[in-house]
Amino acid sequence: MPMATLRDVAAHAGVSVSVASRVLNDDPGVRIRPETRQRVLEAARLLSYAPNSAGRSLRKARSSVLALVVPDVTNATFTDLTRGVEDEALRRGYAVLLGSSERMQPGTPGFSRLLSERRVDGVLLQKGDDTRSELVTSALTDTRHIVLVNSGPVDDLSTVALDDHTGAALATRHLLELGHRRIGLVNGLPSADTGRRRAAGFTAALAEAGLVAEDRHVTELGYTLPAGRNAARLILSRPGPPTALVVANVNAAFGVLLEAREMGVDVPGALSVVAVHDVWEADIPVPALTTVRMPMVELGATAVGELLARISGGPARHLVVDDPAPVVVRRGSTAPPPPT
Repeated sequence: MPMATLRDVAAHAGVSVSVASRVLNDDPGVRIRPETRQRVLEAARLLSYAPNSAGRSLRKARSSVLALVVPDVTNATFTDLTRGVEDEALRRGYAVLLGSSERMQPGTPGFSRLLSERRVDGVLLQKGDDTRSELVTSALTDTRHIVLVNSGPVDDLSTVALDDHTGAALATRHLLELGHRRIGLVNGLPSADTGRRRAAGFTAALAEAGLVAEDRHVTELGYTLPAGRNAARLILSRPGPPTALVVANVNAAFGVLLEAREMGVDVPGALSVVAVHDVWEADIPVPALTTVRMPMVELGATAVGELLARISGGPARHLVVDDPAPVVVRRGSTAPPPPT
């Protein structure tokens, strides 16, 4: 059976092709009676009409595709972000192209081609921690077609970030409430926007308790599992190690747990570990990992909304997603400190 055309819908509804087209494309300027609009929509439903998306994209000079570019698609924290982006994009009639490799980061030909060749209408970019913001802006001819995710403010670019300060502060307060006083921080690279915000939250929570972290209890090696292992080895090998660690990313926390086990350090008997970000894999280690759940799905959805607002001519904004608020998910890796 041949597919119904726009002309078929118009004939069935008793209207012109132009009116049918404007109704089905939600044209706010079309002036018709409500019953006529309903008749067109009902005709489209009865005939199972599907619009020609390719032709519509050509007429609008749009692809109806958005790109989500992340540093590493295997990173556990991007699962919920991707779900939030895809759900909101589909709700708004867009498909999502996922890009993840060094060849798709700012400053590379692959990144530049995404927008210059109109393969996508806009890009949601989670830049690598060691990627300078200047590389992003220099790669763009029109800043309206990109939104930075989990990044600090950048001139003329919209950014959407999490409340990292609160997330790290919650993790630290959880350990303080358990009775810990020697608390360390396994953080991201010094260039990471998120790392700076999480370090500030960690420091502020300690200050509320009249404490200051010792330099030997703090590392800035990155968010990967190997970085977490290296950080744990450094911190736990030094004299007077902490009784607890705040790990600024769950991937690095898995590395901390692995290295602690390798070194014979009992978790949580001798060392409590809590990580920023909650992922389903946090239930797998023994003990399971205590985390701070951040609104990653909502971050993705908000980023899509902001990108489409920018494409439509809206101003650049710097948004922080804090609803739902971060919350501690307590599992087996945290407990009161060992008796002294």
